[in-house]
Amino acid sequence: MAENLVEFKNVKTYFFTEEGTVKAVDDVSFAIQEGQTLGVVGESGCGKSVAAMSLLRLIPNPPGKIVDGQILFEGKSLLDLSEEEMRSIRGNDISVIFQEPMTSLNPVFTIGEQIGEVLILHQNMNHSEANRKAVEILKLVGIPRAEEIVNCYPHELSGGMRQRAMIAMAIACNPKLLIADEPTTALDVTIQAQILDLMRGLKEQLNSAIMLITHDLGVIAEMADYVVVMYCGKVVEAAPVRELFAHPLHPYTVGLLQSKPAIHQDTDRLYSIPGQVPNPLHLPADCHFSPRCGKVCSQCREQEPPLITISEGHRVACWLYGEGKIS
Repeated sequence: MAENLVEFKNVKTYFFTEEGTVKAVDDVSFAIQEGQTLGVVGESGCGKSVAAMSLLRLIPNPPGKIVDGQILFEGKSLLDLSEEEMRSIRGNDISVIFQEPMTSLNPVFTIGEQIGEVLILHQNMNHSEANRKAVEILKLVGIPRAEEIVNCYPHELSGGMRQRAMIAMAIACNPKLLIADEPTTALDVTIQAQILDLMRGLKEQLNSAIMLITHDLGVIAEMADYVVVMYCGKVVEAAPVRELFAHPLHPYTVGLLQSKPAIHQDTDRLYSIPGQVPNPLHLPADCHFSPRCGKVCSQCREQEPPLITISEGHRVACWLYGEGKIS
């Protein structure tokens, strides 16, 4: 059995604003195994990206702060490390592919300079060695004419090429964990497929684990081994990907799956989960999904459900399944 590379243990990341406290990540626990692709899925604002930034300790303080819990990487507590020690991990052992490369890449430096900076910082290369290595990495991610592209600026590349350059920067140091934050959102479907194929191939070649953050269940079905479903800063369901798609338990997960377009659809209208996500400043003490749930019961309006284990690897936070074992 694979070892856990990353462990979130009851992590709480809050943002303290003038209007009140936003519990962006609230008592979240999950693990990422070595070589595994973990999918984190949910609506916008559910805490997916904040969880990833908590792992990297990139939460802006103020107003944000990790107020409780543990985040372990290879058994080592990241929250106990100094900022200098964290800098040696970021970009080296843990890298990020951001959602929009045009705003993530620096417009005043060439692609080669930006990839080379990572190599010079973490691999102790000189500028000439870093430039040669940058060309090799650009070829690895499928960029043609890499010797020319290495001297181009981000605005000179197409969206798909910029995303490949971002991936090249992320994998430059052969990271043990790759965080992909909505890596295909701004791309057309053809380029999306190419980027997903590229990520899958690189994962096998580098044996890296991937934390894949997305709202696209099609991407989750194609890429993930294990899925964590988040809602209002909490994990509401977690299961192996085949189990989740075959036997979703939480009404929110069921709603997400029903809202995905299907080729053989009986109606012309897409299903949408009724209601709105509650105001994060005024979350109720009961089940946060209860105002939108078609299976709500009296207990849902009185108490927040715990995350319980239903079967091996399958956990859910819902009062419909009260006989499980509390995780």
